[in-house]
Amino acid sequence: MTYFIDRRPNAKHKSAVNRQRFLERYRKHIKRSVEEAVNRRSITDMERGEKISIPAKDISEPVFQHGPGGARNVVSPGNKEFVAGDKIRRPSGQGGGSGAGEGGASNQGEGIDEFAFTLSREEFLEFVFDGLELPHLQRKPLKSLEEVKMVRAGLSRDGVPSRISITRSMREAYARRIAMRAPIKRALKEAIEALDAEERKDPVLRNPTRINELKTEIERLEKRIAGVPFIDTYDLRYHQLSAQPQPSNQAVMFCVMDVSGSMTQNHKDIAKRFFLLLYLFLEKHYEKVELVFVRHHTAAREVTEEEFFYSRETGGTIVSSALNLVNKIIEKRYPVGQWNLYVAQASDGDNWDDDSNICRDLLVKQLMPQLQYYAYVEITPHDHQSLWHEYESVVKQFPERFAMRQIVEAGDIYPVFRELFKRRLSQS
Repeated sequence: MTYFIDRRPNAKHKSAVNRQRFLERYRKHIKRSVEEAVNRRSITDMERGEKISIPAKDISEPVFQHGPGGARNVVSPGNKEFVAGDKIRRPSGQGGGSGAGEGGASNQGEGIDEFAFTLSREEFLEFVFDGLELPHLQRKPLKSLEEVKMVRAGLSRDGVPSRISITRSMREAYARRIAMRAPIKRALKEAIEALDAEERKDPVLRNPTRINELKTEIERLEKRIAGVPFIDTYDLRYHQLSAQPQPSNQAVMFCVMDVSGSMTQNHKDIAKRFFLLLYLFLEKHYEKVELVFVRHHTAAREVTEEEFFYSRETGGTIVSSALNLVNKIIEKRYPVGQWNLYVAQASDGDNWDDDSNICRDLLVKQLMPQLQYYAYVEITPHDHQSLWHEYESVVKQFPERFAMRQIVEAGDIYPVFRELFKRRLSQS
């Protein structure tokens, strides 16, 4: 048997990369366990990690070993029980197994327990919301400077060393040296020519004093040329940066929940679990998403997060009151040109007589032309009522941006949530 041992030193948290590889390799098993955990957890227990078990047979690793190779003659000992062609029966007993089965004690067999490990909160939520996104999210132009990008905006003589423009600084230095040396070089050339002319004269006519003066002048001019610095602080140029407004993908999600008397406590718990999943999903994947919580019975009211999940207020049912309130909030605080608008509504489908028609008209004429996406979940094990049937006509007019699903029991929450917010191949 040949073993390969990696003895290279590892830095702190050396197992982080290996852990990510492991999670990716066994993603199918982990995702199945995560889905089961989501369905059995309570509302307040969604954010912790999860203990995952993987069957031992699924984590076996390939190994290198020496093959038989060549021709071999094998002499096997004889036996009294078997002849050529007999099939050997499996050994009986309950002591083997994988450690997960049930049975009595045995003095035979060996087994391997399932491999168990714990997902952190971040890893757990990553698997919960894998492959999900807000549908039809668009980038909107912003008038404010909340989201900006620093871009180059010309050059400046002042700045920090990290932003220096070497090419432009060297060009400025070269131009300065040419400008400063040019008159000196002309004077030097004239002095050299004068000295040469004086020295070519007849010895009788030469002026020694003039020659000494010219040599002194030449030496002074050469020192001045040599004294011109290669680069000066005056030559330095720095890239100047300015904040340029960028399109933003900011969005607002309206969470609309029916809290009327027809919504039983079980219905409300299912609705809260659905909205909690939505809340965690938005919190994890999007930075610029605001949430607006709206509860309604006969009247709708914008509430805080705590009131939305824990208030016990109840009453009759007029769904249009919530849709009217959402429309007013959009007009007042969220201009369509600057925000991506989403609505998620949970109800049991029960509504006041003739109000379902009003809801349909509000959606078709006012809300849907402004919204990116509308998700409606009806929590009921019974037949659909008038609200569902009116919403079906909305789906026909806005098939890509209006979705509706039914939830019968708590186990349907996560599959329905994934259907509503699954990643689309193309965004409109």
